[in-house]
Amino acid sequence: MDDELSESKSSWRRLREFTSARVAIGRSGSGVPTAAHLQFQWDHARARDAVYSTLDTDRLCNELKSIGLQPIQLYSAAPDRRIYLQRPDFGRRLSAESRSSLAGTETLCDVAFVLADGLSAAAINAHAMPLMKTVLPGLLEEKWRVGPVCVGEQGRVAIGDEIGADLGASMTVVLIGERPGLSAPDSMGIYLTWNPRPGTTDNSRNCISNVRAEGLSYEVAAQKLLYLMTEAKRRRLSGIELKEAAQILLSADVATGHKLIGS
Repeated sequence: MDDELSESKSSWRRLREFTSARVAIGRSGSGVPTAAHLQFQWDHARARDAVYSTLDTDRLCNELKSIGLQPIQLYSAAPDRRIYLQRPDFGRRLSAESRSSLAGTETLCDVAFVLADGLSAAAINAHAMPLMKTVLPGLLEEKWRVGPVCVGEQGRVAIGDEIGADLGASMTVVLIGERPGLSAPDSMGIYLTWNPRPGTTDNSRNCISNVRAEGLSYEVAAQKLLYLMTEAKRRRLSGIELKEAAQILLSADVATGHKLIGS
């Protein structure tokens, strides 16, 4: 009986090799072991820090320029982080100053990218530029007209609707920090919207989530995004009517190399 119990515990512990979720953490009396309790406190602190992290706007703008893109720094109607968290509606629209700065900048581009802090600026600081550098060559090869890249502070997904409409973009792609989890404080989401306009609802968007080292790789996320963008442009729609049908095959070394071998 003891051997069976030991084998059961060992099987559970092996699962920890494949997930950062809290499995097989054991127990101490009626509670959890000290190590697991301390890890929980650490992860909770990291998630809180992510919510209050700030965009490294200077570095992002400089790196965007270095790959030939024009950055525009914008702000939502939320004047600070406290108001941003209390009033989600403020994060969905631009401040008066930012609206003025976009006035007269209509470019009639195919796509406008928006980098927004969302609920984890740390995610954008870490993953936005690697994703942009991965997806940009494919867009240039297919002759996409890429508009200015807007770097938005205190922004939510819907802020891209106003930006896209002001820029005259056929679609917007918003890279945004997702709500931190206790094992994923730096997860980045990608939201695509065809014909962005203020008042657009979420059913008109497509989402690619969990872009990070321990989640969806930049290469796979870029391929998914290019597929959705191409189909949105061809069919002139996005959201629930646009399903991802891309067949992305990965090599055997997916865990380390993320090498794409077909689509």
